[in-house]
Amino acid sequence: MKAITFMYHDIVAAPDSVRASGFAGAAADTYKIAVPAFELHLDAIAAAARIAPSVVTAAEAGEATYITFDDGGRGAYLHAAPALERRGWRGHFFIATDYINQAEFLSDREIVELHRRGHVIGSHSASHPLRMARCPRAQLHSEWTRSVRRLSELINSEVTVASVPGGMYSRAVAEEAARAGIRHLFNSEPVTVIQSLPGCAVRGRYTVKNTTSPGYVRSLARAALVPRLTEYASWNLKKAAKALGGELYWRYRQHR
Repeated sequence: MKAITFMYHDIVAAPDSVRASGFAGAAADTYKIAVPAFELHLDAIAAAARIAPSVVTAAEAGEATYITFDDGGRGAYLHAAPALERRGWRGHFFIATDYINQAEFLSDREIVELHRRGHVIGSHSASHPLRMARCPRAQLHSEWTRSVRRLSELINSEVTVASVPGGMYSRAVAEEAARAGIRHLFNSEPVTVIQSLPGCAVRGRYTVKNTTSPGYVRSLARAALVPRLTEYASWNLKKAAKALGGELYWRYRQHR
């Protein structure tokens, strides 16, 4: 099975309302997309995707198109989900559970409502560590199990889907996710092939920012080779920068 998966974060009402949803800061703001631009992205996906967007529990063979949202900002409920529903689609909403009920994040009630309306509720860890691959095993286990337990109790349903915060993935991250009951783990690597690990399928995603054009989204939706190779090359350059830059890279990232 292969999948084109789009990784969104916050959807906000307008470009000047970025602080209304999700994490604050210049780095986080680059992932916040205003509703008019998001609608154009969805139009592009509708026009070009080989397979209409679905959710992991409904499409497990052949090709698939997935739309995901990280962090659990309030824009997921206010803007993202309604836009998908108008097209008859459903998405994946990954929640950093320590932030539930804070002003800029989803509330208990909103998460339950998204689940009731057919969207997939998944874990995005508990505390959202940016350097998750550097966390010791005990912390990884705690991050996943606390988050999965909180969400499962909230929606009264098993939570088996998650995404890795911060873009730092490792096999240990996936293994501890599997131990917590996660069967489908999304990371940030721009690939379509799904990697099978014991107890867990690892799926890549294509990152979407507020500078991403509808035309580029359209080319990814139809699985065009050039943009996929471009994304893969860019990802590997960034991964090398993280490895070489160490603490300096993360300080730079936090202040952008």
